[in-house]
Amino acid sequence: MKLNKIFIYGLLAAGLATTASCDDFLDRNRFPLDKQTDNPEYWTSKQNLEAQVNGLYSNFLGYGNGASWSNNFYYRSLSDDQSARMQSGSGIVFAEWEYQYAPESNSVWDATYQVVRKCNYIINNSNVANPTENNDFIAKARLIRAQQYWELVRALGDVPLVTEVLDPSSDVLFGPRTPRNEVMDFVLDDLNFAVENIMAQKDKLEMSRDLANAMKSEICLYEASYARYHQKDETRANKYYSEVIKACKEVMDSYTLCNDYRSLYNSVFVADAALGLSSLVDNPEVIFMKGYKLGSLTHSMLKYLSSNTPIAGMTKDAFDAYLFKDGKPRALTSENTSDVPELILDGEGNAVGLDISKALATRDNRLAQTIDPKLAFGKNVTFSRSNSDNLSSNTGYTICKYINPNIPYGQTATDNTNYTCAPLYWLANIYLDYAEARAETGALTDADLNNTINKLYERAGLPAQTVASLSSMGDPANNMGVSSLLWEIRRCRRCELMFDQYHRYWDLIRWHKLDLLDTSKYPNIACGANVSTATATQLEGVYTSNGYINAAQNANVTQVRTFNEREYLQPLGTTIIKLYADKGLKLEQNPGW
Repeated sequence: MKLNKIFIYGLLAAGLATTASCDDFLDRNRFPLDKQTDNPEYWTSKQNLEAQVNGLYSNFLGYGNGASWSNNFYYRSLSDDQSARMQSGSGIVFAEWEYQYAPESNSVWDATYQVVRKCNYIINNSNVANPTENNDFIAKARLIRAQQYWELVRALGDVPLVTEVLDPSSDVLFGPRTPRNEVMDFVLDDLNFAVENIMAQKDKLEMSRDLANAMKSEICLYEASYARYHQKDETRANKYYSEVIKACKEVMDSYTLCNDYRSLYNSVFVADAALGLSSLVDNPEVIFMKGYKLGSLTHSMLKYLSSNTPIAGMTKDAFDAYLFKDGKPRALTSENTSDVPELILDGEGNAVGLDISKALATRDNRLAQTIDPKLAFGKNVTFSRSNSDNLSSNTGYTICKYINPNIPYGQTATDNTNYTCAPLYWLANIYLDYAEARAETGALTDADLNNTINKLYERAGLPAQTVASLSSMGDPANNMGVSSLLWEIRRCRRCELMFDQYHRYWDLIRWHKLDLLDTSKYPNIACGANVSTATATQLEGVYTSNGYINAAQNANVTQVRTFNEREYLQPLGTTIIKLYADKGLKLEQNPGW
């Protein structure tokens, strides 16, 4: 059994022999190499190469491991979808920019170059006798290297391009920052090699050509948008949009949209009919996933959404982004637009809760599959699910998207016991990438919509649209300076991928719209639920603005997140700048830092 297959099954627990062999290899990946891995014969072994490649799967974080906060979903992200975020050691905090000043070290730089080094070991040393198998190992390493350089570039801009395993004492290690476009063209070469040389076409648990195409689509869409909206380079933009379209076409026809949106997020590894649990492995929409198994590999994301610790809730801005059942936005719909909650009374007439079921019933089904039908906030308004403690949110909206109501309390509301599986790439991603790229190149047709966005609309209980109807929608809430068509495609992306994998944050960056996170200009991203029907007792200790929870207010101070152009790039760590300086070299800090 392959090591990464064991990992996906959740058997990467401490003490297992297979894990030990992988960890030993990763330990040996530091310079200088030990005698075993420094021996060219070592790299001719298929088993050794498999162990090396399997060590790269840890870069797919999914829902995290154990009680770790390191994951790619929900509460750690900064966006206009939630006004606060969870911070390790501090609980819920107002979501300021990640950096207030240049730190001693930047984790993106440090961690990513470590992975690049591991990839370069494999790429430069792999020497398995069978050329097809050898290229397969190299292709997988190049796929991960492409991912890592993309993450470096989108966070830091120009970065040194390193393709060899360097001696840490060598001055070559302190090379100049390579222009970002040059690095991203190198990334595209890596992606194309992976697409052409990974042997497996489809595999939900291991790297495959379909995964390579899905990753290529995501990365190239970022680069195309950056070229258009930041660099104003139409030639480069269209080149990368065409790569997105090509990658999507390679994948789209091989998968089918599942019927249940929420099943993408709350399924388990092996179906359990007795508990009513479906298998994510069997989901026809999933391209690639991270599996969890109770007793072997678990996570804690459900616990954060099911305990009595206040969570970061959905914003009013995100709530208002969802279309109504007639397919129209809030300003244009003929549906009832009220978001006023109904007061829940007990048998003695005491107010015991607030219900938003009626407001959810008039909107896109994805909203009711993402947040709970009752509000929970402050000290006096809580509710619990069948498998949770009493809930609370800083905006009043609590998150149910990832919760499976059929999993018992003990495996839901307890750290390191959650075993729902994480989708990493799935068909909805491809549909959204394809539709956006086609629209950006002026080539989107009704047939394209029927094959992508309209399928997502149908699952969400919304009517089908045409290019003409989306182009003429004219939502007055459009604050991105783009056409109505692009605004509606971006809206669908936002709602479909709500709280998923930092998508919204990086989307705002690539569209050059990070200023939408300025709470002084856009107060709805600091507001939460309508609580205008709440009693004085229910509102005790809760701050409101115009009847909505003000999640940015604490005591008598309203916290403000102000946009500065420097936020498009993170600062380099001051330590690495000093290391360059010590060698008489200059490493420029990013603008504004």
